[in-house]
Amino acid sequence: MNLSDNLTAAVPTSPSSGIRALARFGFAAKGTVYLLMGILALLAATGQQGGQTADKKQAVLTLQNLPGGPVLLGLTAFGLLGYIVWRFTQAIVDTESKGGDAKGIGRRIGFAASGLLYASLAWYAAKLAMNSSASAGGNTQQTLTARVLGWPGGDWIIILVGVAIIGGGIYQIYKAYSGKFHKDVNSSDIPGGQQNTVYRLGQLGYTARGVVMAIIGYFFVQAGRQSRAAAVGSTDEAFDFLATMGPVVLGIVALGLMAYGLYMLVQAKYPVLRRI
Repeated sequence: MNLSDNLTAAVPTSPSSGIRALARFGFAAKGTVYLLMGILALLAATGQQGGQTADKKQAVLTLQNLPGGPVLLGLTAFGLLGYIVWRFTQAIVDTESKGGDAKGIGRRIGFAASGLLYASLAWYAAKLAMNSSASAGGNTQQTLTARVLGWPGGDWIIILVGVAIIGGGIYQIYKAYSGKFHKDVNSSDIPGGQQNTVYRLGQLGYTARGVVMAIIGYFFVQAGRQSRAAAVGSTDEAFDFLATMGPVVLGIVALGLMAYGLYMLVQAKYPVLRRI
């Protein structure tokens, strides 16, 4: 198959194939972001020049300095938009067969919320691609937290948010070792000899994500307990927290996030997209 045939095959021929294509772009963009975050954190852990503890926006910003930076940023923005579309498709079409009961609706709302989390990142990448500059904005988490802390019972609301995020982190680790995603690996078109390697990458990746999420949740709990919005932190603060435990700990988690990024890139090539 030549290049022309490959390009022709990539052109969507129906709404269903279009959504599948967007999902694959989305997995690739998400994987790239996580891979960059992991690389930057690993460089920081090993004391290399250019290393930093970065959140998703800071990781995207590094693309600007690469050859073809605006093109890479544009592709990343498009890919993240595709990921948002796929997450909303999961929620609306119920591709994962979660059902219409309270638990199922809650899970489907979670899919949509997961997509929305990438909306500001997609917009940030798009502005960088078009204008070569973009404001990352203030600390939105801290601003929203401060607003909620001003409500009656706001302290408890923030604590509950933190507990929920910690729960999400624990679920990521559970997912890594319960074999929950093993079925996806086995049911994909990944060559049989490579499936175990991909599975191990996923395990490392989900574990690292779970650790980072749990730390972010801990920050929220502390913010609620102290009634102090400044105690809230995102991924880069979680990395800084890990760095206080030593470069080895930071390096291990960084490698885990790189593994997750690679796992998402594999998912882009061999996606498991149900009911689409």
